[in-house]
Amino acid sequence: MFGSSWSVSTGLAPLGISFLTFSAISYLADISRGSAEAGRLIDCMLYLSFFPKIASGPIVLWKDFKPMIANRHTKLENIICGLNRIMIGFMKKLILADSFGACVHKIPLSDVDQISAWGGVFLYMLQIYYDFSAYSDLALGLSKLLGFQFSENFNFPYCSKSISEFWRRWHISLGAWFREYVYFPMGGSRKGLHRTLWNLAVVFALTGLWHGAAGNYILWGGIQGALVLMERVIQEKVRENRLQTSESGLASEKEKTKQRHPKILDGIKWLAVMGITMFSWQLFRFSSLGEVWRCVRILFGQLSFEDIYYTWRYYFDCQIITLAFMGAAGAVLFGNKRLQAMVQRCIATKLGFVVQEMLLLLLFVISILFMVNSTYHPFIYFQY
Repeated sequence: MFGSSWSVSTGLAPLGISFLTFSAISYLADISRGSAEAGRLIDCMLYLSFFPKIASGPIVLWKDFKPMIANRHTKLENIICGLNRIMIGFMKKLILADSFGACVHKIPLSDVDQISAWGGVFLYMLQIYYDFSAYSDLALGLSKLLGFQFSENFNFPYCSKSISEFWRRWHISLGAWFREYVYFPMGGSRKGLHRTLWNLAVVFALTGLWHGAAGNYILWGGIQGALVLMERVIQEKVRENRLQTSESGLASEKEKTKQRHPKILDGIKWLAVMGITMFSWQLFRFSSLGEVWRCVRILFGQLSFEDIYYTWRYYFDCQIITLAFMGAAGAVLFGNKRLQAMVQRCIATKLGFVVQEMLLLLLFVISILFMVNSTYHPFIYFQY
């Protein structure tokens, strides 16, 4: 069991079949519920086969897509924003994600030192984020060029301080689809805690299956769902305790500690969420539970090798270390609202706008150079 592959052979499937299926369900559900009117055949075909989103999303609901068909705007401002977003997507994919992926691909599960194993786990966490968010940037940019304004699909998920918050920031369109067509129709959170927990369990089981009918995806969905359920139960207990405390007029020592050191507590939560996320992504990286367990043993020193030929210095040169720091900083620091506001104020000026365009153009040129000099270019989410 531990050594065998858990993948299930499903033959050749069309590109983006899961996104196409969800779009078709959205079309039928919105019409049957009266959320939107049926469109012309050409509109329906456009919605289902709209090329920027068909391969890897974002998943757009029919009730949101239909008004855009008649109200498309192709102003110069939208064209510039679309081109900027496309250049950002190229930078994320070709400079960051592919560099991380090429490095991770070289790290074996035998004859590897502990530092290299930890580096591979960390870089894979960055790779899967930048790979998927890069495609979303490309899709959003192309859509804007064509006059369509889709919602964001990522909102700096590696800034999250809970698994529930992570899922409000990661693959937002997938969460919105499940919320609209599974969670709410089952009752959402309106029928008590136990029913809410059951509804969430169903959603995350389906989320795992959506990624693939294989054991790793099902296990990953189960872990994510279990953690969200635990958080929901804890939140309910905390809410009850606060009500009792407010009624009695006494604050517990734990509450006082939280009030005195909120940043320390937030930092601990963030580290815990990042650790869980980093390890859970390894279920996507490896093809069997045995490989995952072998990786964990290497990470914590339970499995070591003698006479290792390639050490961490071989896998992690100055370029990949620099890119890793840049990638980690970009995934976390730019999620800060104050920093975002400062950047927006800067680019609102003429000088700031010119500097932004020149910097993006430079990064685009560098991205092309990375693409020419590399042979590693897979989009991870193309398989779903």
